[in-house]
Amino acid sequence: MASNTTETQRRGTVPPPNPFATGCVLEVLEGPDRGKRFEIDGTSAGRALLGQSPSCAVRLSDRTVSRRHASLDPEKDGIRLVDLGSRNGTWVNGLRVYDVVLQGGETIALGDTRLLVGSTRPIAIEAAESSKFGKTIGKSAVMRRLYPICARLAASDVPVIIEGETGTGKEVLAESLHEASPRADRPFVVFDCTTVVSTLAEAAIFGYERGAFTGATTTRPGVFEEANGGTLFIDEIGDLEPALQAKLLRALERSEVRRVGGTRFERVDVRILCATRRDLDQEVQSGRFRDDLYFRLAVGRIELPPLRKREGDVALLAAEIWTKLGGDPGALTPDFIRRLEAYDWPGNVRQLRNAVARKLALGDASVFEPTPVASDDPERFVADVLGSDLPFTTARDKVMAEFERRYVERVLAQHGWNIGRAAAASGIGRRYFQTIRGRSAGR
Repeated sequence: MASNTTETQRRGTVPPPNPFATGCVLEVLEGPDRGKRFEIDGTSAGRALLGQSPSCAVRLSDRTVSRRHASLDPEKDGIRLVDLGSRNGTWVNGLRVYDVVLQGGETIALGDTRLLVGSTRPIAIEAAESSKFGKTIGKSAVMRRLYPICARLAASDVPVIIEGETGTGKEVLAESLHEASPRADRPFVVFDCTTVVSTLAEAAIFGYERGAFTGATTTRPGVFEEANGGTLFIDEIGDLEPALQAKLLRALERSEVRRVGGTRFERVDVRILCATRRDLDQEVQSGRFRDDLYFRLAVGRIELPPLRKREGDVALLAAEIWTKLGGDPGALTPDFIRRLEAYDWPGNVRQLRNAVARKLALGDASVFEPTPVASDDPERFVADVLGSDLPFTTARDKVMAEFERRYVERVLAQHGWNIGRAAAASGIGRRYFQTIRGRSAGR
């Protein structure tokens, strides 16, 4: 019986038992929030953020603390603390840190605040037994931790921001939230801020009356009216023009919209879900995104992990995609699956889908050339590249690309994510530094 269970778990049809992690209590020893206590137990929808932002599970009022100062992630062997490019740095027991695993008893200093990490303890993280939530698929521990939180958010009517890298499946998750909600039989309308030019975005969102502008030959409702009674999903909301952010905030606060060229307001009943690949706290800090709109939207927050952090999900997703595209399950070879699992995925699930589709269409795994897994150990990464038996120029380019990515990330973090200071410290021009950063972000 035990061997059958092991086999079904290996195939991914039954997820493993609830994962264990490390939990603790953070107590504020010094600073404006002195005396407050925060439970860190792995129940947040992603990493537990620490800072001033309303999206932070450990929210501090200390003005010397960044909006998103650091993150805390319970793991099996401790609590991982990562500085998120804060202004004043993150310090543990008097030493500045960027990425460290805490064991309990340490003192964390950020700005004028000092926190004591209480004794750590193993905890069982609430995790779904299913390997999917609606159309969102994944049996990895990080994904199954999200499903109970998604279920609770789906049952509510609060706005939700879904964060994550490009291609992680944010729209799919938004649709899954809608389909699990009381509004499931009502419209699910998508508005992508990156696909509509700024001059037409207002008309697309709020609608327009006939004659409102050149070319407006008919009256047309906007996405708010189309979604009335249901859910409006605003994709890449971080790209929305500032002028429209104010109008969007008004619509959310009053539950009413006025078409371009119109004179009266229409009442709407819409649940708002948003997605972004950007760090909206950083956008707020730079003045590119309104803090009052962010506060209004960040009632619920889900952080979708990148595919490279979803252990065991590549094979599961590849098989699902292969079958949906009409492939014979028996033709998805173990060798191809091993190749998929052996590589990093900068384009996440979207890139994996394209790779499987190419394999199915062309029948040749060589048309797919992913990037070797980036490792914290540079020697291991180089060894992985060498072991891929790539041509010299291809192998050299991959090593250089990984070096550029790591260099840019490190120097930006050291200089508070200020591009000008980071470029100066690097000894290169700002424009060339931005070029390198752009290449790294696109990989």
